Amino acid sequence: MRIGITYDLRAEYLNQGYGEEETAEFDSVETIDAIDDVLGRLGHKTDRIGNIQSLTKRLAADERWDLVFNIAEGMHGFGREAQVPALLDAFAIPYTFSDALVLALALHKGFTKRLVRSFGIPTPDFAIVDAASDLGGVNVPWPVIVKPVAGGTGAGISEASKAENPKELARACGSLLEKFRQPVLIETFLPGREFTVGVVGTGPQARVLGVMEIVFHDMSHNRGEPKIYSYANKRDYLTRVSYCLADEETTRCAADIALRVWNELGCRDAGRIDLRCDVHGNLNFLEINPLAGLHPVDSDLVILCRLVGIDHASLIETILASAQERVISGARKRSA
Repeated sequence: MRIGITYDLRAEYLNQGYGEEETAEFDSVETIDAIDDVLGRLGHKTDRIGNIQSLTKRLAADERWDLVFNIAEGMHGFGREAQVPALLDAFAIPYTFSDALVLALALHKGFTKRLVRSFGIPTPDFAIVDAASDLGGVNVPWPVIVKPVAGGTGAGISEASKAENPKELARACGSLLEKFRQPVLIETFLPGREFTVGVVGTGPQARVLGVMEIVFHDMSHNRGEPKIYSYANKRDYLTRVSYCLADEETTRCAADIALRVWNELGCRDAGRIDLRCDVHGNLNFLEINPLAGLHPVDSDLVILCRLVGIDHASLIETILASAQERVISGARKRSA
């Protein structure tokens, strides 16, 4: 096949003056090289398209691809991750990973939590505020953690994100509202263990690859966040956290929750679901990432795969195979 690759290259945005944290989700050249190499070794002809601006120009020039391997995160708006898929849908070009509806929903943590709660899956109590004046109506059990409602890669999450009282909450919300210019999610802080679940496949073929626990090191000596998977902890994971596979019982429970969320939302091909235990040790849904990072070394899904004996190339091949199966199945239905 002729496979295009869509992505947002972090270096390009940094050169335009964007900051380190607001470009944290974007990809490095190493990620694009690794994906390109795997696709080439599988016998496909690849074409590095780049971001949505590049894609738009090339579509307007009447260029087409058999499939697009899409990892573009987008820069602006709640629908930023959905922009490339929506454009490809308009031109009937198939692509990897979830569709525009799922990506737009999943990026907004509050809307996702409301929907997941309607499935009967536990998630911490929460509220969404659009402005500091909304805080008077917030009624969420203490302590709380505060996050940008549509952030990723831990952006905006730091030691200041956990609030024990209204004064700390006002300070944390004010800072995030000013910095990220988007609503803020306030949710009850869960004190238990944290896990991420890797999922591949679509619909009946979806399966859990493994369940990985994030173990926080004691970083109190240098103002780290020992119980929060923050931007700093993700960036400096080699010294701040450790990763290990969950025990059998936790894996079974976490896998059940993850697959329910994955299939209820209609996710495709590959991604991650983040869970955390409450004070009683019960697993709760935190968020879902249906467009998970694919850096060959540093991304959580890739780290999880290494723990279960799956290398980066095999993961990319599995993602591609899932997308190809959807394309073939769709063609069969159209011809029936």
